[in-house]
Amino acid sequence: MKRNKQINIKGALALASTFHFLYSCARACILPFLTLYLRYLGLTPSMTGLLMSTKHLISLVWSPLASFLSKHYNKRRAVITGSLVCSAGAALVLLLIPSTGVETLTSHCNISHLSVSSTEELSDYVRVGSVMPTTHTTILSQSATHESSPTETTSYTMSSAVSMSKATTYTLQLQHSNNVTSQWSQVNVSVANHSIGGERNGLESHHGASNTSPTVRRVSRSAEKEKQREKDEARLEFLGNLKVMDVQHQLFFMLLIVVSIWELMAAPLEWTVDDGLYEYLDFVDASDRYSSTGVWGLLGAVCGVSGAGLLVGHLDCLIGSHTPRGAVHFYSYVSVTTLAVPVVAFLPLYLNKKRSRSTGLFKALQLVRGDLRALLCAATTFLMGLAGSAVDDFLLWQMQDHGSSELHMGLSLAVALLSRAAFPLLSGRVSKLLSPGRVLLVGTACLALQCLYYSFLWCPWAAIPVQVLSCFSSGALWWAVQVQCGDVATPGTERSVRRVYQALSLDLGAGLGSMAGGFVVHRFGVSVLFRGVAVMLLLWCLFLPLLQWKAPRQRRINYSRLLAADTSEVSESESEQETDWLEKVMEDDEQ
Repeated sequence: MKRNKQINIKGALALASTFHFLYSCARACILPFLTLYLRYLGLTPSMTGLLMSTKHLISLVWSPLASFLSKHYNKRRAVITGSLVCSAGAALVLLLIPSTGVETLTSHCNISHLSVSSTEELSDYVRVGSVMPTTHTTILSQSATHESSPTETTSYTMSSAVSMSKATTYTLQLQHSNNVTSQWSQVNVSVANHSIGGERNGLESHHGASNTSPTVRRVSRSAEKEKQREKDEARLEFLGNLKVMDVQHQLFFMLLIVVSIWELMAAPLEWTVDDGLYEYLDFVDASDRYSSTGVWGLLGAVCGVSGAGLLVGHLDCLIGSHTPRGAVHFYSYVSVTTLAVPVVAFLPLYLNKKRSRSTGLFKALQLVRGDLRALLCAATTFLMGLAGSAVDDFLLWQMQDHGSSELHMGLSLAVALLSRAAFPLLSGRVSKLLSPGRVLLVGTACLALQCLYYSFLWCPWAAIPVQVLSCFSSGALWWAVQVQCGDVATPGTERSVRRVYQALSLDLGAGLGSMAGGFVVHRFGVSVLFRGVAVMLLLWCLFLPLLQWKAPRQRRINYSRLLAADTSEVSESESEQETDWLEKVMEDDEQ
């Protein structure tokens, strides 16, 4: 076995960056637009919030567990490949689920371009509240006749927002969706009747068997037969009530199952890839260069979200009458995921059996709990995750209500991601002007201003300019969290502490935020949700400086900085040298 084999670190970083680019691009093609597709299917905001909350909470529990199991059994490459393939297949299953019958088309696509046959009559009254409850719409039934063929008539319903004079969202109720609804009802009735018939047959056979009992036991068993009859009648009543559940709730439970399976397939991938690549670079003493792969992930997300929005925006009028717009996002996700599968075979993965991820996470939790400033940083990331989930889940709903197309949405999200990716260029100047605690305060205030701005959108492109603040509300925030991790962590626990903060924000905070946000939107509307989130963040901005001032500052000596200062600066005498590097380290810790 050759131990001195030359290792191509640049090639390993190039493969890692390529995989992160493709995987982030695939996720960005579908995840930002997933709530729009759920809205198209007919879910209410509360159902959408519960669905997204379940997705985040599954990731919170399953990601570290799957990463630990894949390392324990040395099956990282198989887990990564299986996760990519199975998650793509689970995503396609969502396209097989029919909608409840209401489709939304934004004003950028002319309705007259859609081919509607004469047999597709539209209902006079459509309950838009189940699909668009946040616009407080009123239904105006109108009918239109083509000038070229007077015998061919169509009708459509237009939802006009009471509080928005320029809302341009149209609603179409097509005949084929009514057929889908009737099919749902027929299937439910047939299943319930079949179950009821089976129970009745069993009840009759039971009664027949009871009639054959001897006369001597007939009196003693009469009470048992009466109890059995009551139980059977209760079961029959329960089975009969199954068909009372409306189509919307049946759709919700079916989507909940499919989305849960999808997340179970996709959740192990990110942690498993991250652990394998980092341990490989750590083995070749190049772990400090692994952070460069994160920038390629952001660039891949920019390409995915903008490309999917551009593609759907141009194909909308061509496929609108036959295929839902959301299907293009799913097909894009599957296509890019397929491109990432061959890269897995060449990923440089290394198994370091000396590292224990489970004990590292527990130790990281103890470190965060033992430092008051670290706890304040954890509380801030939790609130940012809670607010960020509200933005991620319902910002596109707000934009759609104001006439935005997928093109506007894709450009808006791309600007936010580019702003976040540009923060490392400013981090040097920001670190000289502001301490990490102040950067947390600035990032929270910027997100509060963004949410407040989102509640007052007035046109399709209005959300694009404010996305520049994502440079501080997202990029600066995670830079401050990374600095806090370095101050709290002991040697070898830096990544585990960072994982704790990410789990609090991206999974736990986002899960609770999606659930609460869905109920708020269902009850009050999207604008009220954004204003409430802004008020919550502004209040935290008032209390955070006071709590940071009360918290004692624990200074840790960073021995890597000591060594770097000792070798780079040489003084005239040993006493002056010790004083120089000690003062330099203390100054670096104060920044």
